[in-house]
This record gives sequence, C-alpha cells and structure tokens, in this order.
Amino acid sequence: DGVASRPVFQYVAGQDAPQDFSVSMQFGPRRNSSASNNGAGRQPVKDKVRINEMIRAPKVRVVDEAGEMIGVLTIDEALDKAEEAGVDLVEISNQDPPVCRLIDYGKFKYQQQKKASEIKKKSKQIEVKEIKLRPNIEVNDYNTKMRMAEKFIKGGDKIKFTLRFEGREMALKEVGYAVIDRVQNDLAEIAIVEQKPIMMGRQMILMMAPKPTM
Repeated sequence: DGVASRPVFQYVAGQDAPQDFSVSMQFGPRRNSSASNNGAGRQPVKDKVRINEMIRAPKVRVVDEAGEMIGVLTIDEALDKAEEAGVDLVEISNQDPPVCRLIDYGKFKYQQQKKASEIKKKSKQIEVKEIKLRPNIEVNDYNTKMRMAEKFIKGGDKIKFTLRFEGREMALKEVGYAVIDRVQNDLAEIAIVEQKPIMMGRQMILMMAPKPTM
C-alpha cells in the first residue's frame, strides 16, 4: 500500500549490535504544513490543541483566516485547504463536527497567550499601596515618590498617601494641604480622588485610585 518498513534485527544485551541494527519503523506520506516546518507539528504532551493530522474527526466545520465560515468539509478537504493556504488546520472548538480554523499555529498560540495574559491582568487583585510624605519634603524625594505613584496607578493599584506631621509641624497644616493638593494635580490625568484628604491624629490621609477605563 505504498508503506515501507525497515527490517528488524534482534539485539542481545552484552553483544555488539550489528552495523545496520534498527528498530522497525513505518514511513508514510507527510503533509508539508507550516506546523511541520516550524516544529509545531510535534506538540508537547501538555499542549492539548489538535492540529492537522492530529484531528481525528471525519468532518470538520472550517473557518478561514479572516474568520469567515467556509462550511463543513471532510478532514482531507480541510487539510488540503490549509496546505493550499500555507497554514495549519487548528481545532478551536470541540463540537460535532469540531470547529477548525485555517491559521498559522505559531500565530494561534501567540493569540491565545495574549488573550490569557489580558484576562489575568483584568482579574488582578487590587492592592492598596502606601506612600509616605512630609510637609517639608524635598523636590527630589517628591519626584521619586510621584514616579512610584504613577507606576502603582498604571499597575491598577490604589494609593494611600500618608503625610505625617512631627512635633511643631502640626502648625504647618496649610503646608501639608499644599503638598497633598500638588499630589492630586500631578496625578489627575491617570487617577481620581477616592477619599478627600482628612486629618487622623498627626497624619493627613489621601486615597487615590486609577481612573476607570471606558
């Protein structure tokens, strides 16, 4: 039937193997797909996505590279279309018949990883970071803390600004409010005030959160 097999030679432990010693192998036609060219055809066990000849269903519902439905085809017809387009046949939904897409497998894996990363990012647990300030904070120290605040906000976290007054600094509340007002103005483009500044003992507290996305 066009399938050749190599001869099998018996090998006994402790003896030298004959020069043409080999295990029995069968050779059949191999489809020239992009998956076999880029190594994606040999998938690791952990990868459960079926592609090309790994798809066992006799018929599949095929979607082209642009996302348009082609229709139900035999598996051979679908593989031929993938080969003609120079892409892979990737099973994307295990239905009856399975839904398969014509797409480069490497590109498909990248899209799946990107989608999973976006979902993980959206489901990130929001943390409250604290940044401590002083009424007489120096310019360089202030700028460093604002860069830190920007990083936290862009990472999706809330920030609790704590401005503490020491000793006679309690008489400088207006200076403290000026520092807090500056913080709000400097972060206005990326953050909102979740709790207006309030005095709690010797501390002035301001809560800010990332601006909600549309």
